[in-house]
Amino acid sequence: MQGIAVIGIGQTQIGEHWSVSLRELAGQAVFAALADASMGKVDGLFVGNMLSGTLVRQESLGVLVADWVGQKNREAFKVEAACGSGAAALRTAIMAVSSGEMDTALAVGVEKMTETKGPETAAALATAADADYEAFQGVSFVALNALIMQRYIHTYGWQHSDFAPFSINAHANAVNNPYARLREPISEQAYRDARMIATPINLLDASPIGDGAAALVITSTEHLAPTREKPVIEIKASTSSTDTLAVHDRQDPLFLEAAYKSARRAYAQAGINPQDIDLFELHDAFSIMSALSLEACGFAERGQAPRLALDGGIQLSGSLPITTLGGLKARGHPVGATGIYQIVEVVQQLRGAAGRNQIPDARIGMAQNIGGSGATVLTHILERIS
Repeated sequence: MQGIAVIGIGQTQIGEHWSVSLRELAGQAVFAALADASMGKVDGLFVGNMLSGTLVRQESLGVLVADWVGQKNREAFKVEAACGSGAAALRTAIMAVSSGEMDTALAVGVEKMTETKGPETAAALATAADADYEAFQGVSFVALNALIMQRYIHTYGWQHSDFAPFSINAHANAVNNPYARLREPISEQAYRDARMIATPINLLDASPIGDGAAALVITSTEHLAPTREKPVIEIKASTSSTDTLAVHDRQDPLFLEAAYKSARRAYAQAGINPQDIDLFELHDAFSIMSALSLEACGFAERGQAPRLALDGGIQLSGSLPITTLGGLKARGHPVGATGIYQIVEVVQQLRGAAGRNQIPDARIGMAQNIGGSGATVLTHILERIS
């Protein structure tokens, strides 16, 4: 892959932004990213979003956002891959720059999710599942993950409380992230006592929705300014893979095959092994997804990811820090924007700009964004090269 560098990052706080429209929210992140890159114009703009047509009644987001941020007449369109839409928008931007079609491109993820009633939002999220064989049968997205978690606990002999470290770690890290939605630490007892949503998933197993936007400016390393104040962060790998949409169609519902294949391709593309990764921003929409992602990506043996968490391996001081600024669980999960937030956070770590959550000497970071219950998986590996 041709050398691609991230030269600008921007993000908004995740929350309930009732007085801010979708275009304004996206604009805040875009303007911040452009300012960080010291740029005014880009050659193309790609918007990651899942639910604008359903919840906001607005499509043509490429045109909407490009016009709003002063990028009129640029190539711009929306990219949708369910909860993986943000990373899919970035991958589209990467391919545009890698091909030589563009010198610079901007990827922005944006989602507005809090201005509709809960059942409407839940129904919209269910469109990431198989409409005929899952959603139509009344199985919610939470219920699908609950079935997977229940099977995992039964197969490998864990207790529900063994998953507590995933949520505790995410909340502890979010305390120091001003952009996070849930900046309060939680205890193991709070995890045990949390209200059940769909057995065995309780409230503290699940990530909160929210409104938010994050943006990235990328360019070919050939076009980097000779002298730069900020460290150069290069995208060493960008890969994507898919599995069946419906969970019941998979050979093994406890193995994220798309995550496995996407990660393996990314390692090969970057010329590294899992042991070379300094931090991993995984897709912890539910605590069971944290476990399955760690196993699929080669950081834990099958059925043993909870042990890594229980032993402290996922903490900031552990062998593999994850969700270093709160993850989906505590930073929040504005679905179409999540994949961009993950990359922004990796860049912060590699720049040495993660504040009190900084991983010492972080050089290589990985982010993995999942669409649906493992149907679409995108993996990116970034490295600080100067």
